Amino acid sequence: MTHAPHLSRRGLLAAGAAAAALPVVAPSAASAASADPAGKSRRTPYVFRNAEIVGGGFVTGIVFNQRERGLVYARTDIGGAYRLDKASQRWIPLTDWVGWDEYGHTGIISIATDEVDPDRVYLAAGTYPMPEWDPSLAAILRSDDRGRTWKTTPLPFRLGGNMPGRGIGERLVIDPHRNRILYLGVRGGNGLWRSTDYGKSFAQVTSFPNAGNFVPDPNDPDGPNGDNLGVLQVVFDKRTGRAGRATRTIYVTVADKDNILYRSTDAGVTWERVPGQPTGYIPHHAVLDHVGGYLYLATSNTAGPYDGSEGDVWKLDTATDTWTRISPVPSTSDDNQWGYSGLTIDRQNPDTLMVSTQVKWYPDCLLFRSTDGGASWTRAWDLGTNNERTLRYDMDVSAAPWLTWNASPSLPEMTPKLGWMMESVQIDPFDSDHFMYGTGATIYGADNLTDWDRGGTVHLSVRAQGLEECSIACVISPPVGPAHLFSGVGDVGGFRHTDLNKATKMYDHPTFGITTALDYAELAPHTLVRVGDPTSGWTQHFAASTDSGATWTPSGSEPTGVTGPGGHDQSVAVSADGRRIVWSPDGAPVSWSDDHGATWTASKGLPAGASVRSDRVNPATFYAYDSGVFYLSTDGGASFKATAATGLPTAGNVRFKPVPGHEGDIWLAGGTSKPTTPTPYGLWRSTDSGTSFTRFQAVDEGDVVGFGKAAPGATYPAVYTSSRIHGVRGIFRSDDTGRTWTRINDDRHQYAWTGNTMTGDPRVHGRVYFGTNGRGVIYGDPK
Repeated sequence: MTHAPHLSRRGLLAAGAAAAALPVVAPSAASAASADPAGKSRRTPYVFRNAEIVGGGFVTGIVFNQRERGLVYARTDIGGAYRLDKASQRWIPLTDWVGWDEYGHTGIISIATDEVDPDRVYLAAGTYPMPEWDPSLAAILRSDDRGRTWKTTPLPFRLGGNMPGRGIGERLVIDPHRNRILYLGVRGGNGLWRSTDYGKSFAQVTSFPNAGNFVPDPNDPDGPNGDNLGVLQVVFDKRTGRAGRATRTIYVTVADKDNILYRSTDAGVTWERVPGQPTGYIPHHAVLDHVGGYLYLATSNTAGPYDGSEGDVWKLDTATDTWTRISPVPSTSDDNQWGYSGLTIDRQNPDTLMVSTQVKWYPDCLLFRSTDGGASWTRAWDLGTNNERTLRYDMDVSAAPWLTWNASPSLPEMTPKLGWMMESVQIDPFDSDHFMYGTGATIYGADNLTDWDRGGTVHLSVRAQGLEECSIACVISPPVGPAHLFSGVGDVGGFRHTDLNKATKMYDHPTFGITTALDYAELAPHTLVRVGDPTSGWTQHFAASTDSGATWTPSGSEPTGVTGPGGHDQSVAVSADGRRIVWSPDGAPVSWSDDHGATWTASKGLPAGASVRSDRVNPATFYAYDSGVFYLSTDGGASFKATAATGLPTAGNVRFKPVPGHEGDIWLAGGTSKPTTPTPYGLWRSTDSGTSFTRFQAVDEGDVVGFGKAAPGATYPAVYTSSRIHGVRGIFRSDDTGRTWTRINDDRHQYAWTGNTMTGDPRVHGRVYFGTNGRGVIYGDPK
């Protein structure tokens, strides 16, 4: 993907259903206050939920509390952190309170759960080290009530929740004997940091000798691959402390292929390089067996998560400093074509351990299991002489049917895959049969793991219910049909949501890796169009449906030169009667078709890449926008002319939308507050087909606008926006054409960045749908 960082997720760097939806942040619903010029205080309680996809993004870490059974946390690269609810076995989101200005704090690079006081949990938050992608510095988010409420400790550096190496760790850990002490391994040459006051403040451990030196790509000094991975993981040896006294022996891994492991035996005062250690690879995960005194290391030749072609697994006898290579397939073998990453031991039987390939795209990733301390291993699947696979598992993806990716692969590939980017594999410390692992798309788990050792079948199933980690490109809500909502989603295509409480398969015929834009014909709403990046053997970037999205037909041709679908949610539009389509793809001119994509003709008068929309009443009218200039077409998109409109934003993310049922009525939101690109930033309306626009003075910063069913007794649609109004950032609704605004979310339901896509429901007054950059599709209803 090539969008701005708000829409970037993994793409910038390279990614059984519940009976009823739960409130996104339990237990209370949002209670909205007015933001009208008169300052009246009206209350409009709302409940926000996810339109369920179930998973969809990279789960970078799963962390079990070592004292309390069933207390489990998960972290994601851009979608925040979650806690598993013991009763429902659904994940509860913990970071929906993160606001617009700190959106980078939803990239969680590490989680620490306290085994002394299980109510305490800490997050190391910060998405990118590049200021242009994430203007805020990193922070430690700390909670003493399991994530219900939070306090923030600012940090003087940046972290990399969505950077290479984000599956490594955990970087943030709590001393298991003196829980006021925390350690944090930091990237970018910033070294090792420590807190002695429950995370309220941190200081660098100046005695630590190595800040790391591994850079994924030294030729990318200012980009995502040009940053030093730094200090990677801290592991305490619990045998060397007692309650209330700092643990004496601490191990720290470092991104330095010649010096991967350091040790302190005096509670972090002094450090030494562990003797005899292996070199040549990066340590991804370290686990200490507190019974036998063995330290296990999984290593790879790259940072991951997308690559890695060599690696080893090592076992250190901490009593003698003797190292043993225990790789299931050692790096010295020609059969080793992967690095190792996910690593776990069975705390009930410490000689039992599992390790995963960092990534193995073809034909599938591997899980290995040993019951004798790594002396011998078995594999989750074995390959026969005729490319058939013998499996030690089966998979149930009924909770997220899209995990098949609509694929029909040939052996030895299978669908669904065992996984990819499997950097966190965890056996429940209280239950040898229960384990979970994260992938680039979901969480899988099983409750009969030890059947593996007896020749049985391990029953894997989706364990990501409640965890919604998708970046949303677009949402639409037609006025008729079985689906109230259609979504375009990064990495996993998009969905026809006929049931908001249940996941379904993604769009097919063709299947897209991302659907960047959707539209429906306002007067013939069974007709829909979508554009996206093709996958699963498809080549077309465009598809149309005439049966409310039940089936789709790919385009018969594309405009000459197309290299992509168009990088924003305004790259395709269908006329009000469904007969004419205008498409603004990458690499080609804006073009129109009157035969649902069988043929295309370049539109006249528009710059390439312009945003396009259709009038919702007049089939001959289309609109376009580019760099502060608004355009009008009255001949079905064949030609456009610039209107006389002035004063519109010339930079930033600008989005406009014509109003259903009102010809020539258009709302436009956008701009930027960056001082380097001065431009108006707000919300405007035109009632003359874009010839002129009037700004709403109450809106300080406008970002996206949508329309839904009018309030009882009203004739104009309800208007929704993600904006800053009278100094308050939030999600707002107006039932009186923008004269007054009511904030319908609250500070617990902010969802970081919400400025990309939004629509009301034309059939349900008060219902709003909006996209997030990592928390999926959110919809809100008045309580």
